[in-house]
Amino acid sequence: MAQEFSRAFYSTAAWKTCRDSYWRKRHGLCEDCLEAGRVTPGTEVHHLEELTLDNINNPAVTLNHDNLRLLCHSCHMKRHGRIQEKRYEVDQATGAIISPPDPALF
Repeated sequence: MAQEFSRAFYSTAAWKTCRDSYWRKRHGLCEDCLEAGRVTPGTEVHHLEELTLDNINNPAVTLNHDNLRLLCHSCHMKRHGRIQEKRYEVDQATGAIISPPDPALF
């Protein structure tokens, strides 16, 4: 989701160190999925306050763990309003896969 102005920031050692430490802090799991009762690997560290031209050089925004959230690709895209993928869950008692209801039926 990087904007042109932020591409250089995302290749810095400072961002990579911050991103990796946040990923470890969250044990590599998507925080949105965990809140929904799912265990999904996190793949993307998301800035809660979107990076802008005005704040790209502010480490309190760009490198602050309080402004980050570890997400899986699907949750990251959902936060950006780009896609909503179907989610499948597993019935803990039987191990059966539970597919989400088709929204077209409602």
